Amino acid sequence: MAVLFLRKASVWLKKHKITVLAVSCMGLLGTNLSYHVFPEQTFKLLHECWSEGQPAELSEKLRGVFQDVLQDTGVKSTDYRAFATSGFHPVSAGIPWLPAGCLVGIPPNFDSTVEDKKGIVNHVVVINGKEVDWESSEGMSLKAALTFSLQAQKFALAREVVYLQNGSPLASAVVAPTCLAGTFFCGRALKLLLRLSRGPAILRGLCNFVTAMGGLLFYCVSSDAITYHLDCRADSKAARLSKDYARGGLEFYDKILFRNRIFRGLMGKEGMKIYAPSGNLFPRHWFRLKYTPYTYRKTLILNILREFQA
Repeated sequence: MAVLFLRKASVWLKKHKITVLAVSCMGLLGTNLSYHVFPEQTFKLLHECWSEGQPAELSEKLRGVFQDVLQDTGVKSTDYRAFATSGFHPVSAGIPWLPAGCLVGIPPNFDSTVEDKKGIVNHVVVINGKEVDWESSEGMSLKAALTFSLQAQKFALAREVVYLQNGSPLASAVVAPTCLAGTFFCGRALKLLLRLSRGPAILRGLCNFVTAMGGLLFYCVSSDAITYHLDCRADSKAARLSKDYARGGLEFYDKILFRNRIFRGLMGKEGMKIYAPSGNLFPRHWFRLKYTPYTYRKTLILNILREFQA
């Protein structure tokens, strides 16, 4: 029974393979874009900060900073909305020209200043099952790492706005379906070239396996390259807004590296697996970069700042 079903499925797939490919590609694209197309119903629910059973409200100060950033970047303020997010640095989602617009999440520590740390100490941070003592040496260091100047805050928000304005979510989303379609057509071309279309099933299967592995490798390389390019482009454009933004970017990444080094110490063995001694994130897999190194992004902004000073 199972063999008969597999045979029928194989015949059906051969007959409708282009349709299946098109549906698969559209499904991948839709999945990758889902929380950018519907940010309120997906992204915001995942990242929203809650306080006393209610969604946390942004302070007037942060709303003002966000509006200043929108004005500096030259985008329509109606396309972008800010909300309070959990975590320690801004997050964003959305596509500006769609009806839902874009959302930018601003973390509570952005409400803190050197004089007033309320945006940090009013929140409980638990690491390895232990609450961080803000008065300990590690807690004091972490407070310093989480406190950003106005320049650094503006840069962090500007890079999120620029990232979305450049259509980066769409560029990232098309990588997977493009690689899938490319793998399919390369496999067909390879079988035609080797005259395996009507050859032994074992050879066709081997050809399909090699093509699939090649497609997977190409996807990994392409995805990491696109991520790297989009991150660097957003950083560069945000830093080039002005010398103050460049200075803010330098501080922002310097403190992220400092924060990650603190986390590495606080988290023990687990921290050593996640964070490098420099403060960069270790790749999830040995053959993938996955994240654009913070040290490189800091160097990129440092070079832009030197251009301003020259």
